[in-house]
Amino acid sequence: MTNETDLFPVDVIYALPEQQKVITVNVAHGTRFIDAVKQSNMASFFPDIDLAKVKLGVFSRQAKHDEVLVPGQRIEIYRPLIADPKDVRRKRAEKAKEEGRSNKITGAKI
Repeated sequence: MTNETDLFPVDVIYALPEQQKVITVNVAHGTRFIDAVKQSNMASFFPDIDLAKVKLGVFSRQAKHDEVLVPGQRIEIYRPLIADPKDVRRKRAEKAKEEGRSNKITGAKI
């Protein structure tokens, strides 16, 4: 049985453009990231979260589901990307070339 003094608080965070939620859960030492997310019951507020595939992180660093939490961390639940950043940059560069805003050979601004 876990003693109250053996627990520490962890914030589980999920954000959409129009809505954000922070749930604080008390977890025991040795708790994995995914277990704390399940304990927070965040998926009941946001049904689009797929706990099997969701990407997790701590302070903008990606974390594995089975990584063990330490006191002072917070769990960030990441949403899937809408667009691949490389594709967006590539399309922007192509558009600049077509509009004559860059050199067609070197890519430098004219």
